[in-house]
Amino acid sequence: MISAEVTVKPQFYDLDPMQVVWHGNYVRFLEQARCALLDKIAFNYEEMSRTGYIWPVVDMRIKYVRPLRFGQEVKVIATMLEYENRLKIGYRLIDLASGETLTKAHTIQVAVEIATNELCFESPAVLREKVQRLR
Repeated sequence: MISAEVTVKPQFYDLDPMQVVWHGNYVRFLEQARCALLDKIAFNYEEMSRTGYIWPVVDMRIKYVRPLRFGQEVKVIATMLEYENRLKIGYRLIDLASGETLTKAHTIQVAVEIATNELCFESPAVLREKVQRLR
């Protein structure tokens, strides 16, 4: 499947009182990798809306394996797992120094037609075509 990656380096403002990255900030790191993946298939959020669809996140799961810490360089890999009926993206956060997996996650997004606000039970052809070109 198609993947993209970004490198993140948690800053002081990402930390909680226990000096590890606050659990809610992981979502920002996932979003950075998701945007890199969507850019790779030429279907970023601006392109999505131009085609008449929005793609809300309807499910997100995060498994915190090991904590992220201040200044730790982390590779965030986003991989498209499903795209025919919904957009399911898997994520892995990996410590650059050790190669250790720190976090696993996935998100699920569904297509909603902007004009009618109706949920689509099949991904629009434009997404399927863009993905198939890169496979």
